Amino acid sequence: MKDVLLLQQKIVPEIVELLIKRYRILKNIYYNQPVGRRALSQVLDLGERVVRTEVNFLKDQGLIEIYSTGMMVTKEGENILESLEEMIHQISGLADVEERLKKYLGVHKVIVVPGDIDDDITVLKEMGRLAANYIKTLVTANSIIALTGGTSVAQVVDNFPKISKENLLVIPARGGIGRNVETQASTLAAKLAYKLGANYKLLHVPDNLSLEALETMLNEPDIRDVVDNISRADILVFGIGRADEMSRRRGLKESEIEILLDKGAVAEAFGYYFNKSGEIVYKTPTMGLKFQDVKKIKNVIAVAGGKGKAEAIIATQTHNPSMVIVTDEAAAKEILRIKDSKSYL
Repeated sequence: MKDVLLLQQKIVPEIVELLIKRYRILKNIYYNQPVGRRALSQVLDLGERVVRTEVNFLKDQGLIEIYSTGMMVTKEGENILESLEEMIHQISGLADVEERLKKYLGVHKVIVVPGDIDDDITVLKEMGRLAANYIKTLVTANSIIALTGGTSVAQVVDNFPKISKENLLVIPARGGIGRNVETQASTLAAKLAYKLGANYKLLHVPDNLSLEALETMLNEPDIRDVVDNISRADILVFGIGRADEMSRRRGLKESEIEILLDKGAVAEAFGYYFNKSGEIVYKTPTMGLKFQDVKKIKNVIAVAGGKGKAEAIIATQTHNPSMVIVTDEAAAKEILRIKDSKSYL
């Protein structure tokens, strides 16, 4: 199959380009259905005439249906999307990119999704789906799954398939952050537990409390129970943020942010800020996961994409050989570009 694809790219590259375009259109309809042609045109940044032509083709092939509410992918269309996944992966050369990233970052596995989440929001949804499918293979009876908050982890939860395992426990890996309750760790933990028919525990503790307040709250039996379970988790799912963006979201003062950035912070994960060398330069006062615990967790899955996250992904080194990174093509290629740049460190 790989040899055939290489031949097609050499002899009839326009066929490959058309395949990728139609795959992208079909995938966007699937993730946004029901969707109208004009909305689809805006999402894909394609002319309405081009979209109309391709949509008519997909309909004639029985891959989509058009209703008054918008377009929807048929069951056959879903099967085609699934069948094309590996082919698009090979065409994009992402298998080689994954292997190079795995060696460079020193992790167990890298999963790269075609595209750029900054240009196409469905790429983030696809990252969530592939991450969820991978995590599904790790879950066993008595598993403890710890989640951080954020939009990337939220997509993992939204796309998690139903599984049947006994005595599962889902817990937030840390306290709350910001005003968006929908993507906070406790909310996502409860949502995932509901989908899995699992037990869950919540951690209703905001970030940026004083150390004295945190110590006092740790004496509460319910909070201590959750924190103890976090350290015993065998699966951790977390997002990676840029230091400049996350420090503002976490409500740090401008003077604190300036000091943080002066120290070279480029990444944030579970309340820790890292410089380009992966060294911790600051820690947010928070309740939950400790960095030393991350090194001991059996399965660690990070989900982050976008070219602007490349430095942050490199910097967030958990020193856990079981770590898996799910990212997009834009971030993956930027990481490799940085790797090849002698001026990075």
